[in-house]
Amino acid sequence: MPEAVAAGADVVTFSADKLLGGPQAGVLLGRRDLVDRIRSHPLYRTVRIDKLDLAGLEATLRLYLDPDRAWRRVPILRTLAASTGKLRLRAERVAGKISAALPSLEVRVLPTEAESGGGSLPGASLPSFAVAVRHPHVDAEAWSARLRCADPPVLSRIHDDTVLLDLRSVLPEQDGELVAAVVAAGRQAAPAR
Repeated sequence: MPEAVAAGADVVTFSADKLLGGPQAGVLLGRRDLVDRIRSHPLYRTVRIDKLDLAGLEATLRLYLDPDRAWRRVPILRTLAASTGKLRLRAERVAGKISAALPSLEVRVLPTEAESGGGSLPGASLPSFAVAVRHPHVDAEAWSARLRCADPPVLSRIHDDTVLLDLRSVLPEQDGELVAAVVAAGRQAAPAR
C-alpha cells in the first residue's frame, strides 16, 4: 500500500483481515490532510474500529515487523505457505483416523485446488489435499449440513456427491478437533437415502 501512496494515490483503502490476516477492519492510508478530513466527518464514528479489534490489528502489525515470525504466527500466512507434501501427509493421517473410528464411511485422500480468498486474491488457487468422505446413508448435502452443525462446525465442499475437507483451510493443531467433529457427526442416526 505504501507503493500506491508513493505513486500518487491520495488515499488508499484495504481490508485488514484480507490483506494482513488480522481482525476484520478497514484501513485508510494516505495524505494526512485527507485522512484527518475523513476522521472529522460525522460518519467516521459509525465505521471506526473498536478497541478490541484495534488491539488485534496492532498485534498483527507487530508480527509483521519480523516477517519470519509473521509466516509462523499469522494463520492465513501459515495456510498459504503449507507445502503440498505436508498437506498430503496430514490428510492421510486424518483419513486414517476417521476410517478407523467409522469404517462404514468411504474415506480417501484427493488432490484438490484450494481457493486462496475471493476478496484479496480472486480466482487464485493453490494445490492442496482434501479428505473425501462419503456417508453410506446420507447424501452429500445433508452430510455437509450435519458437519456444519458439529461442535466445532466443519465447513466443507461438495464434489461428485462427496464431501471434501480441504486441509489447507485447517491448521495442523486443529486436525484432532476435525476428526472428532466428523466422527461425532457420522455417529448420528442415519436416515435412509
